[in-house]
Amino acid sequence: MDDPLDDDDMPAPPGVGEQVHDLAIPDAADGLRLDKALAEAAAGLPGLSRSRIADALAAGRVSDATGATVTAARRKVKAGEVFRLAMPAPAPARPEPEAIPLSVVHEDAHLIVIDKPAGMVVHPAPGAERGTLVNALLAHCGASLAGIGGERRPGIVHRIDKDTSGLLVVAKTEAAMAGLAALFAAHDIEREYRAILWGVPDRAEPRLAGLPGVSFEDGWIRIEAAIARHPVDRKRMAVARAGGRHAVSRLRVIEVFGDRPFACLAAFRLETGRTHQIRVHAAHVGHPLVGDQVYGRPRRLSPDVAGEGTRAALAAFPRQALHAARLGFRHPVTGADLCFESPIPPDMDTLLCILRRKS
Repeated sequence: MDDPLDDDDMPAPPGVGEQVHDLAIPDAADGLRLDKALAEAAAGLPGLSRSRIADALAAGRVSDATGATVTAARRKVKAGEVFRLAMPAPAPARPEPEAIPLSVVHEDAHLIVIDKPAGMVVHPAPGAERGTLVNALLAHCGASLAGIGGERRPGIVHRIDKDTSGLLVVAKTEAAMAGLAALFAAHDIEREYRAILWGVPDRAEPRLAGLPGVSFEDGWIRIEAAIARHPVDRKRMAVARAGGRHAVSRLRVIEVFGDRPFACLAAFRLETGRTHQIRVHAAHVGHPLVGDQVYGRPRRLSPDVAGEGTRAALAAFPRQALHAARLGFRHPVTGADLCFESPIPPDMDTLLCILRRKS
């Protein structure tokens, strides 16, 4: 293979802020078309996917050893040829940075773990363009965001609902984004939630034991039920009668409330991560989350089951009682095993104290 370009052979200096890559075509890519060969040469370099390389070619950002611009993606190349890619600096993110206080559990050069409060939207959307976690991260991380997909922004690899609290990991670099996405795709992430449910799931309950996809293993109730958009209300999700996306949750009762049990504290472990998965699966087994106005409704408890204060506290709880309490994964860049825990937030803790008084 020929030596890399000498300084005298280099094309004109890059523009301010550009990211320059000099790529030598490897032996294995000899005879390939240019876009494929450059993708081979760029393997392992964050942010240089084949689609971005194709965009760079079309935009005139690729040059050969003479400094001549190359745009022909189908051009055949030879091993040892060297091409320069002058990629634009990461564009400023469209959402505006906002100095919103964050509870940072862990942060390094590649990723950040946040304990998100209930009420905060993760990503800007129509009607919620400001005050989101992304806005807050843009201000908090600033220049430490290395650029993902050509844009200086945090890499959201998973989300939790606006009114769900708890742990969330966000990528700061392209490499971390790709690694975390692979971990989530392989279900190689430990995620455990705490939820307050209406009633108490019990394996002796006839309806529960007879539901398709429900099984029992080592103290956990396993729920395997595909999830899709609701056939009528497209803003909701539902257990799919046919099709849908594969979804598996595990449920374990931690604490039961009432002499005649009317609610419980439960743990959920996710094997998959579908939209509203815990909320849909909890409702599917007949025990929706307290406070969930979409997939459940307040239950009417008689005075001999729960006192007036308890009934009022349950009916008035303003959100789904769900908290992402534990998050464990292998660091996508360093390989270190990481595990984080978040205590139950004050609003859920207050409700639990009220429920325990009756118990």
